[in-house]
Amino acid sequence: MNENNPFSPPTAPVAHAHEPETERLAGIRGWLLLVGLGVVVSPLRIVAEVLPTYLKLFADGSWLALTTPGGAAYHPLWMPYLLIEMIVNAGLVVAWVWIATRFFTRKRNFPRMYIGVLTFTIAFQFLDAWGITVVSPSETVFDPETVKELGRSVIAAIIWIPYMLRSKRVQATFTR
Repeated sequence: MNENNPFSPPTAPVAHAHEPETERLAGIRGWLLLVGLGVVVSPLRIVAEVLPTYLKLFADGSWLALTTPGGAAYHPLWMPYLLIEMIVNAGLVVAWVWIATRFFTRKRNFPRMYIGVLTFTIAFQFLDAWGITVVSPSETVFDPETVKELGRSVIAAIIWIPYMLRSKRVQATFTR
């Protein structure tokens, strides 16, 4: 409060006034907390979603039925399709773990790598949905589960890619 005017704001210095904006914004706070949560949950979610499917594939004999020549369900592309899907999903788990290390160590390349994996995930989901129709033409390309997963990925990309590109907090935090 000013002596001359009892209604004026206080003249005490504002906290952080001496800090440059980049120092004040640096750190995993604000919206970056949600990004961090997503980075940690993503590899766990992939494992929780695909591991039971792959385990069942081998346990119930589906793998043999799909990949053994002469069988009713056999198609020569089932084995490569399933192997590529398994390898890509395993690679995504590794990529998300690697990205998490980049995130928590605040590495400069985190935003670029994060955008890359988000974009790759969408492309893989499209190709995977299309690939199933090659080996099993009776399958619909975009079943409800595929649409849900693809929609989730697209919404995440629409939100987080511009944030990674424009956020001053991202620029101030990932500098190492």
